[in-house]
Order: sequence, then C-alpha cells, then structure tokens
Amino acid sequence: MSNIKQPAKEQFQNAFSEESPNSKQMVEVISEALLSRKGKEITVLDVSELTTLTDYFVVCHGTSDVQIKALADAVEDDMREQTGEKAWKKEGMQGRSWVILDFVNIVVHIMSKEKRDFYGIERMWNDAKITYIEDKD
Repeated sequence: MSNIKQPAKEQFQNAFSEESPNSKQMVEVISEALLSRKGKEITVLDVSELTTLTDYFVVCHGTSDVQIKALADAVEDDMREQTGEKAWKKEGMQGRSWVILDFVNIVVHIMSKEKRDFYGIERMWNDAKITYIEDKD
C-alpha cells in the first residue's frame, strides 16, 4: 500500500476540464475587470513564444494602495464569477504596492506607478507581442 495521498478529483476539475476558459478569454475578463476599476495603462504581453512560465502578463498600475487592492479584488471576483477560475497564487495583498495574481497561464501585475517605472516589466519582455488596452470612456 502506498502512503502517497491522491488529490481530490475536484481540485483539478477546472484546470483540466474541457470547459476551462482559454487564455484569450481570461485576458478579456481580466482587462474588463481592470477597466471597471480605472486601472491605468493596461498592457498585455504575449510571452507564450518566449517562455514556458506563462502565456500572458497583464500589467497595470493604480494611483493609490486602495485602488491597487480594488483592482486585484475586481480581477479575482470577475474571474471566479465568469470563468470559475481562482488565482493559483497571489502576492502583495498586504503591502498593496505590487500585487501579483497568478492564474498559471496568465500572471497579472497590479502596481504603483513608481514600482512599474522602476522594475519595467514591459522593458524586460520587450520581445513580447504587446497589446495596449484602451479605456472606452
């Protein structure tokens, strides 16, 4: 008899079911959630041909720590409601100057303008296909 504990089937249902949303659908939900809370300079980096870490980075900034938290909450809520997906990992919710939501095939970076300018994720991945999300207002 093996002592290896088998994971519950329902843990992996979303990740491997045919009804799981594709990356492009998830990027749309994330972008709309960020727009709904007035995220600034929303940028989608398609890194699928550059790394095996993820398919997309979605980057934006907020004007305050309160807005950064509201942006992260909106992404989490909309992803759960519209796709059934939950962030596999999240970082920075306490400090609120750089929140990372990892949905495995999409990693969302929500940060202060200062952190964004300093770390330059877009510069680091300048070979990626870049899409700028325009606010419709």
